Amino acid sequence: MLTVRNLNVYYGTIYAIQNISFEVKEGEIVTLIGANGAGKSTTLRTISGLIKPKSGDIEFQDQKITDLKPHVIVSKGLIHVPEGRKIIGNFTVRENLMMGAYARKDRSGIADTLEEVYTRFPRLKEREKQLGGTLSGGEQQMLAIGRGLMANPRLLLLDEPSMGLSPILTEEIFSIIRTINQKGTTILLVEQNAYMAFQIAHRAYVLETGRVIMSGDCQILQNDPKIRSAYLGEIA
Repeated sequence: MLTVRNLNVYYGTIYAIQNISFEVKEGEIVTLIGANGAGKSTTLRTISGLIKPKSGDIEFQDQKITDLKPHVIVSKGLIHVPEGRKIIGNFTVRENLMMGAYARKDRSGIADTLEEVYTRFPRLKEREKQLGGTLSGGEQQMLAIGRGLMANPRLLLLDEPSMGLSPILTEEIFSIIRTINQKGTTILLVEQNAYMAFQIAHRAYVLETGRVIMSGDCQILQNDPKIRSAYLGEIA
């Protein structure tokens, strides 16, 4: 579904992404893990067209999207839920959700998706008329994911969905992500909480200073001594 080949990205003179390649197959949850500054969020922002790479190719559903503008990429069903949620604080919950459907023309389909989002996130339905900026951190994350779902994604890019959340809310968000995948949406997940990412993802790519240093099945990787020491808080 998504193929990234030999991607190179610079921030000014900083070589942020160094010749990385990876793929996401339809129906998978694939996670990118790594420390702060490893290049995880930069990778997602490049895939969604917010950053232009120096070189390399990005293909989505067998079409090259490397040089497309973000709104065109959205229209193809590749949706980015950014780090920090980026909801509109002075819009209501419903207004925030409807912003996610801005590129859609099927009004009946939009209404159906809105009801699906409310079914998946009952708290958003309860707070439909509440301003987004007054929600708790967990509710704002639910709103950000719900807004992404309003675009009817084929592939959902999730950037640090557990950031700033309590362990209980993190469990809830990850349970929701698993359900979204089981309902048919492919997911590329960036997450610093490697333990939680490994619990729901099928495969992982480990980034370090802009390079992919390891990849494979999550069940295998999480038993690797280097991974357990560096990302799971265990002493090798």
